[in-house]
Amino acid sequence: MTEPTVILASTSRYRAGLLRRLLEHFEQAAPGTAEDHLPGEAPARRAARLAEAKARDVAEGHPGAIVIGSDQVADLDGTVLDKPGTVHAAHRQLVASSGRDVVFHTAVCVIDAHGDALTHVDETRVRFRELSGADIERYVERERPLDCAGSFKCEGLGITLFERIANEDPTALVGLPLIATARLLRKAGVVLP
Repeated sequence: MTEPTVILASTSRYRAGLLRRLLEHFEQAAPGTAEDHLPGEAPARRAARLAEAKARDVAEGHPGAIVIGSDQVADLDGTVLDKPGTVHAAHRQLVASSGRDVVFHTAVCVIDAHGDALTHVDETRVRFRELSGADIERYVERERPLDCAGSFKCEGLGITLFERIANEDPTALVGLPLIATARLLRKAGVVLP
């Protein structure tokens, strides 16, 4: 029996690096999904919706493949912290997060070979330590976290910004919850240990 093609619907090197822990062979494809906000949409729901939209976008062009989509939404008391894009926006987000809890909703959606969606949303609560303006400036200058929701990279120097992290899956904060991903891939027919 031939193993199905598995495609990660993302060009993220962080997500690809995580997925390599589970799978030796997979492809990557960029979804053309607009990451828009819907009025009144809860952050966890937004993450789930976008993860599925990304997976379906790629699956349309690859019938019979198993496609993995993922999305992460950072939530500071109901305010979504998107990827900052600029140094100024990153600085502003980190000032707002200083001394507070930010909840990261990381969704994964696996579209199986029949087109059915299997979805999971992981929740990670991060407590930021009190950050001085100099702390933030040094951090943003060194790490340039402009492409990361919440303006930090926990797999790098960003870990120094926290007092604690609470979650069920430590890989979720990086962008792909591997415990849930492995479970969903098995349900989709991928053979894993």
